[in-house]
Amino acid sequence: MTALTLSTAAAPGLRADAIVIGVAKAANGPVVAPGAESVDKAYDGRLAGVLETLGASGAEGEVTKLPAPAGFKAPLVLAVGLGAEPEKDASFDAEALRRAAGVAARTLTGAKKAAFALPVTDAADIGAIAEGIVLGAYSFDAYKAAPRDAKAKNGKAPLAEAALLGGKPRDAAHKAALVRAGAVGEELNRARDLINMPPNDLDPEAFAALVQTAAKEHGIKVQVLDEKALAKGGYGGILGVGVGSAATPRLVKLSYTAGKANKHLAFVGKGITYDSGGISLKPAGHNETMKCDMSGAAAVFAAVVAAARLGLEVNVTGWLALAENMPSGSATRPGDVLRMYSGKTVEVLNTDAEGRLVLADALWAASEEKPDAIVDVATLTGAMVLALGSRTFGIMANDDAFRSALHEAAEEVGEPAWPMPLPEHLRKGMDSPVADIANMGERMGGGLVAGLFLREFVGEGITWAHLDIAGPAFNDGGPFGYTPKGGTGSAVRTLVRLAELTAAGDLG
Repeated sequence: MTALTLSTAAAPGLRADAIVIGVAKAANGPVVAPGAESVDKAYDGRLAGVLETLGASGAEGEVTKLPAPAGFKAPLVLAVGLGAEPEKDASFDAEALRRAAGVAARTLTGAKKAAFALPVTDAADIGAIAEGIVLGAYSFDAYKAAPRDAKAKNGKAPLAEAALLGGKPRDAAHKAALVRAGAVGEELNRARDLINMPPNDLDPEAFAALVQTAAKEHGIKVQVLDEKALAKGGYGGILGVGVGSAATPRLVKLSYTAGKANKHLAFVGKGITYDSGGISLKPAGHNETMKCDMSGAAAVFAAVVAAARLGLEVNVTGWLALAENMPSGSATRPGDVLRMYSGKTVEVLNTDAEGRLVLADALWAASEEKPDAIVDVATLTGAMVLALGSRTFGIMANDDAFRSALHEAAEEVGEPAWPMPLPEHLRKGMDSPVADIANMGERMGGGLVAGLFLREFVGEGITWAHLDIAGPAFNDGGPFGYTPKGGTGSAVRTLVRLAELTAAGDLG
């Protein structure tokens, strides 16, 4: 991870590979953002004009490089666009700072040190900038023939160190914001690593082993149910999905227990380490990124570890429902009926609607502990991608206030989300003539149908929400802001924020 420090040093005298400044978009052209006053002064107050001559406008994500002025110990000034200039007496919002810092960190791949002279008005700005740096500097090179070497000449290692100018090293709030950003960013990047791992190296057993190693490091208890324990316990959903694969399924439980906490959150993650669709095989062109179908489990894992690292005063349990969905002679067939852990029976009409089956078992297991709330996270439906696009996840819940609180938490941390309904009339489409419920219903509104299915497996009286992250979990396009190509770690920050709010007593 990029090392983060706070510095009160002036930009001209700081030894670094680059000085990062912000540029905003105004009606009359680009303007230099607060934090870069000493840099602007070195250009005789004409830095905005120089940038405009070089084609800069201040638009979000825009990068302009120029030689540092005489007397600077850094050779390069990197100006990054912050988007529209705030109104008078207003400051840049956290997400604008986070994205700008991420773009700069990604641009400075190979640099040993950079000084970030972006706008800082309070500790929240420090946290946003630091988080953007850690997430923007991310790279996944474990499987490349020539791994990035930080010591190589013209090497392409991630940015090694970032000094946040305007930060106060002795200010408790600033230091806490830096620590939080580092912990959350590092765990989110751990989730990205898992999502990006090829499925031949990350089957359910391997995933569970990695969880056990990390959990031990951070004092988190882990229980792993293998295929024998799942059969003995009656986990028909998880077994039904995994039975077609040579890689056997697992249910992993992580338990972070805070000393004086009286609140308990349960997070449940879909962990299909590879999804072929099973007997209902996916068509060509839809298989290549299906290693990402465990993104929900990765997010839950990362969030529990982050909560432990931050020492949050809330008990958090994570449930990872892990299986590989493959076609074979032993695979579950369309028309089969599974008896779930809850005792309900499910007629399987489509084996590619497998995520809801593994989640159903895990949701019921989580419900048995009577937590204050359950949140499940899953790359569940293509229908949600059609509804909300590739950067926004949907939120469904059995409690409107809780759904609203999750939406606000997601937006606060910079994760685009949208509240979705659970229309009762769609439930009838899942009626089955041979079982308690079918795993498919009406085609239109498929994402909502999936949410209604999951609701059937939440214990009575328990507050529950479902995050369908099928769109933003994996970025097929080019990197943007602090988001890389590949696994994104979607929902990690929302879950951590929910845990923080619960610990602070802000959710009732």
